[in-house]
Amino acid sequence: MTAAPTLDPRLHAYDPERRLAEASLEGQVEGEDWRWLTAKAGWAGNARLSLRAAPDEGAEQVSEALPGEAVSVLWREAGWAWVKTGHDRYPGWVRAAGVLNGFPTGETLTVTALRAHAYARPKVSAPLVAELCFGAVVVQDSGESVTEGGRVWRPVLLPDGAAAWVQAVCFLPVAGGDVADFALRFLEVPYVWGGRSAWGLDCSGLSQLAYAAFGRAMARDADLQQVELTAVAEPIRGDLAFFPGHVGIMLDERRMVHANATHMRVTVETFGEGDYGTRLAASCKGFGRWTV
Repeated sequence: MTAAPTLDPRLHAYDPERRLAEASLEGQVEGEDWRWLTAKAGWAGNARLSLRAAPDEGAEQVSEALPGEAVSVLWREAGWAWVKTGHDRYPGWVRAAGVLNGFPTGETLTVTALRAHAYARPKVSAPLVAELCFGAVVVQDSGESVTEGGRVWRPVLLPDGAAAWVQAVCFLPVAGGDVADFALRFLEVPYVWGGRSAWGLDCSGLSQLAYAAFGRAMARDADLQQVELTAVAEPIRGDLAFFPGHVGIMLDERRMVHANATHMRVTVETFGEGDYGTRLAASCKGFGRWTV
């Protein structure tokens, strides 16, 4: 038996091989030998949590949960956990040791710096205790901020409850501008399949993060993002350009910023210029605009 063809495994958690499916799918998949799963709350720990297509270190990375992000835990087996990310409900297998069953209480702080570090003490020469990134979540700890050398340090609790210090500038509101401006801040960031941070990201990870910076929730993969947006014939700044298995953010009617495996980093291309720009123009499947 196989799952109903209308179900997308990137949007619905079901595993025909293991006969596992989230309880909300009962009646939507064929067969009577499914184990219906009820999710339990969880959180990514102090490090980025790699979501894989199967419970195997050699399996493809399909996405990431960032430090402190909420996940729904559906199943655990042999050191792995099957989860769905809280922000876009994307399923994948993660190392169970990286999933927390609880999260510190208190005021949450979301990192707005592209990359950031948490320190053992309020001093730049202190040991680093965690790598953070845009979208990572920590909690304000008790105690006062500390000013050192003109720098303001905030005491925080990392997702696992460990005390640390992060500079206050890492939590400042996203500066003005637009989606394209924000995406340009990622120039030269390495390309990583399934990546969702400035430590490494893929094409749809960049577009998802850029839209999230302005409060616009978007699906994880390029084709899903295309479905969500309104198709337009002529692009303007901030529109998305779609290709087979790829997406980029338009800077104007011809220039595009994108994370790509051709250059293995985030770059700007001009449609019709050079070999790569010419190939992009020829393979473009259309443009999409956020109109909500």
